[in-house]
Amino acid sequence: MKCLIRIRGKVGIDKDMEETLDRLRLMKKYSCVVLNPSKESAGMIKKVRNFIAFGDIDNETFKELLEKRGQAIDKKEKNDVAKAIEAVSKGKKFEEFNLKPFFRLHPPRKGIKTKLHFPQGVLGDHKDKINELVRRML
Repeated sequence: MKCLIRIRGKVGIDKDMEETLDRLRLMKKYSCVVLNPSKESAGMIKKVRNFIAFGDIDNETFKELLEKRGQAIDKKEKNDVAKAIEAVSKGKKFEEFNLKPFFRLHPPRKGIKTKLHFPQGVLGDHKDKINELVRRML
């Protein structure tokens, strides 16, 4: 599963980039989305790679993300995190488990370099290192 985190804000972005970020449900700065890779999402990720940090998230980090930052659509219903993790990894949607499909994160502890790509900064493909960034943002 891929984890996408929007790093850069809205100022000075072309309309087509903004529309692509909206389709990925990355509306605001430091918002996060976890999705299963497909041909269409891979093309959108490639298009907006200069505005986001992305990589492969592991199950432990995904569980922490759901427990700490997962928001319920209907606050009265209870959420089962374990069932949600299994089902979403198999391709089901967050809405079926009463969860919003995006997460709002804090700015990362110890700071980040937002203008540079991964080895020096935070933009682009992190592969497995995205787990460290997500934990810093929880």
